[in-house]
Amino acid sequence: MKRTLIIMVKEPRPGRVKTRLGRDIGVIPATWWFRHQSARLIRSLRDPRWQIVLAVAPDLAVRSKVWPADLPRWPQGPGDLGARMKRMLRAVPGPVCLIGADIPGITRAHIARAFAALGGHDAVFGPAADGGYWLVGAKHPTRLPHGMFENVRWSSEHALADTLNTLPGWRIALTDTLQDVDTVADLPRR
Repeated sequence: MKRTLIIMVKEPRPGRVKTRLGRDIGVIPATWWFRHQSARLIRSLRDPRWQIVLAVAPDLAVRSKVWPADLPRWPQGPGDLGARMKRMLRAVPGPVCLIGADIPGITRAHIARAFAALGGHDAVFGPAADGGYWLVGAKHPTRLPHGMFENVRWSSEHALADTLNTLPGWRIALTDTLQDVDTVADLPRR
């Protein structure tokens, strides 16, 4: 069965993306960073081993010209982050990994390792250094528990642990630890 990589993206509008980063460097530079980061990430993760689907917010932005025309786009729909992620994951019949667009260090090798981990596990997570995670994947996403992602303290050092608690009895693999960008301190140094 074909593997699917879902990339959660927001339409890059000032004041709508990377708001914490915007408080540090300004709304326009934060929006510019996110727009270019998203484009670079999408371009760099194209691979014949998986199909890429963009999970877009707000829903009407599925028609935005900012996204590559050849990639399928799904509206994220309503709800908190957990509800939207669960909806996106369950929409795919076979092995799936879901990531955000604000992790500059992701490579095709990271994604390949995550999919490989699903060979012997029910789910895979890519931990973030701050206690959250940059990737979640499932071998059989249609079997995800109803309560997955419920009572998760998002944007906290507890996000990964809280999510793992929603998967009792599941065989979980952890893959590479990467850093997402929330504030100016998280921006890659070049």
